[in-house]
Amino acid sequence: MKLNEIKDNAGSSKKRMRVGRGIGSGKGKTGGRGVKGQKARSGVAINAFEGGQMPLHRRLPKRGFVNIFRKDFNELNLDRIQTAIDAGKIDVAQPVTVDSLVAAGVLSRKRDGVKLLGKGELTAKNVSFEVYAASKSALEAIEKAGGSVKILAPQAEVADA
Repeated sequence: MKLNEIKDNAGSSKKRMRVGRGIGSGKGKTGGRGVKGQKARSGVAINAFEGGQMPLHRRLPKRGFVNIFRKDFNELNLDRIQTAIDAGKIDVAQPVTVDSLVAAGVLSRKRDGVKLLGKGELTAKNVSFEVYAASKSALEAIEKAGGSVKILAPQAEVADA
């Protein structure tokens, strides 16, 4: 067998229908579009239009809201940090910040900061972190390894009763 002898199996591909090429073709005149009106023309975009009846998406009640003050964090587990340290991407002598994690390629972008989560184990000693938030298990694991965590998030004010 040679490259110039390769061909498809018989009947594996079908010729495309040439629309609007005379009445004898079977798809002439209106070209399979029915007749007249907006839908017979190109560029039709009338999704959810129900013939003047109130559309379903407007008949149903609105629910919920979007919190515009919500923070979007990069959630990062300790095992990801440990593999980056082992690979030599993160310098342990410097504090680990969002910028250093992005530069190391651990995170793709900054977002609103980093939240440390406790999955995995941190074996590197004396690593200092400057993050927006951290879970209790992550804090315990870092302090157990001799490291420190500086939380950059503003502390919630307690209302005096």
